[in-house]
Amino acid sequence: MSIADVPDGVRPLRRFAVLGAGSWGTTFAKVLADAGTPVTLWARRTEVAEAVGKEHRNHEYLPDVALPPELAATADADEALEGAEAVVLALPAQRLRENLERWTPHLPAGVMLVSLAKGVERGSLLRMSEVIREVTGASADDVAVVTGPNLAGEIANEQPTATVVACSDHDRAVAVQHACSTGYFKPYTNPDVVGCELGGACKNVIALACGTASGLGYGDNTTASLITRGLAEISRLAVALGAEPLTLAGLAGMGDLVATCSSPLSRNRRFGESLGRGLSMAEAEEANHGQVAEGVKSCDAIGELARRHEVDTPIVDAVRRVCAGEVSAKEVGDELINRELKVE
Repeated sequence: MSIADVPDGVRPLRRFAVLGAGSWGTTFAKVLADAGTPVTLWARRTEVAEAVGKEHRNHEYLPDVALPPELAATADADEALEGAEAVVLALPAQRLRENLERWTPHLPAGVMLVSLAKGVERGSLLRMSEVIREVTGASADDVAVVTGPNLAGEIANEQPTATVVACSDHDRAVAVQHACSTGYFKPYTNPDVVGCELGGACKNVIALACGTASGLGYGDNTTASLITRGLAEISRLAVALGAEPLTLAGLAGMGDLVATCSSPLSRNRRFGESLGRGLSMAEAEEANHGQVAEGVKSCDAIGELARRHEVDTPIVDAVRRVCAGEVSAKEVGDELINRELKVE
């Protein structure tokens, strides 16, 4: 697959801008470059952009990965956006709105907007594609979501993985699919944006629970139980909001959930392990090199979304209470174990 191979009737996307040079933003920019798609990576700091452009390295996030010389980089957002037919938003979920408000006046007309963020916005309870549409005025057909079992470090090292490009417009999804298809990165399309986004957002919270259980000393049976019951919670919530049930059995649901709950590369799992070992929120953040896991920031919003739709999400609620300091990890673990007996 390549840009040149797009089916008849599908307009190819010939130039991308990736806004955000963290591990996933840099990795996705590498994927685009490896796929033969012209791409410019925007970094907030000049020294990061210069290192990517001149040394072909992102020393902070992917120090051991050689980046393609075709990957351009800049600290000037206007320069990155110039001539772009698709703009990839590679920012933390809770910072997407403030940055997008600044960039919106400079977006090229008719540009495709692609979200890599996984979360639910605090306060508004909007999914990331909804935030993008609200801020930019873009139609649903002009917004796509890339999600799945996509641990950045593994993809940057070109380990085989699959992903989902979700968009309500099939042809637009196919255009993004062809722009980022490589020998190691296989994208599938899916029209169910709601299910794909909620799968990606909620799995971070379940991964916190799995990490916490591991930190408490529990083993694989506990992890498997949390993954399975967590998937049930995610599915109930997603279907209540209009998602297709089968979406959650695929890459954007089960696939992403298993990878994030099981891998030592998962920031959310590692953060949960720190809480399970008895560290405070501040100590857990320090242990994660000053980075707060996305599930910590989204668990309140996801829990509130579930309450508004009268969906039972005991694992999400347990994580929220631990993160809020209302109960200890050990106390909430005992509560979950001693819930009333019921049919699965």
